[in-house]
Amino acid sequence: MTGKLYLVPTPIGNLKDMTFRAVEVLKKVDLILAEDTRNSGKLLKHFEIGTQMHSHHMHNEHKTVEGIVKRIQNGENIALISDAGTPAISDPGFLLTRACVEAGIEVDCLPGATAFVPALVNSGFPNDKFVFEGFLPVKKGRQTRLELLAEETRTIILYESPHKLLKTLAQFVEYFGAERQVSVSRELTKLHEETIRGTADEVLKHFENKPPKGEIVVVVSGKK
Repeated sequence: MTGKLYLVPTPIGNLKDMTFRAVEVLKKVDLILAEDTRNSGKLLKHFEIGTQMHSHHMHNEHKTVEGIVKRIQNGENIALISDAGTPAISDPGFLLTRACVEAGIEVDCLPGATAFVPALVNSGFPNDKFVFEGFLPVKKGRQTRLELLAEETRTIILYESPHKLLKTLAQFVEYFGAERQVSVSRELTKLHEETIRGTADEVLKHFENKPPKGEIVVVVSGKK
């Protein structure tokens, strides 16, 4: 009998955001695929989950997908988790999910933590329509992407690293205009959580004076 693939969200910071169902699934599956087994090991230990764990990340997923699909076809139930949040959202998971769907394997994605949702909602920008961009291209295609997004009328959501945030905000001023409204949420659900709102120029100046740290979600209002 064919098994099932479970996509299991994990907390983005606060461990209390782990759902009862997520713990239940991780305890009952035959194997857990984790982006970083050392990091996920702490999570599993906290919730007393003793299930075997294997590494599954962006550097090895191309090689391991076929073998995982065969294991599920042979009856194993396998769960995929990322370091934080929902698998496949700017994290490994798409390739395995697609392969399972193509093989006729049932895929069950549990609801749970995803960083961009609270950042979008608490930005105060319209959220009836929005576009999630993940991470901007580092070099090739970055300028083209920014020029395209400058004309986007929906609310825009991006992930950014602390050491690139100032560059990105400066480019917002350049491509979107200094007055475009921006909301930067940092360290969501953690002790030092904060959201800074204002024009692109105001938010840039804030982080020039107070260098950013931690996980960051940037929300930009659409072009009026």
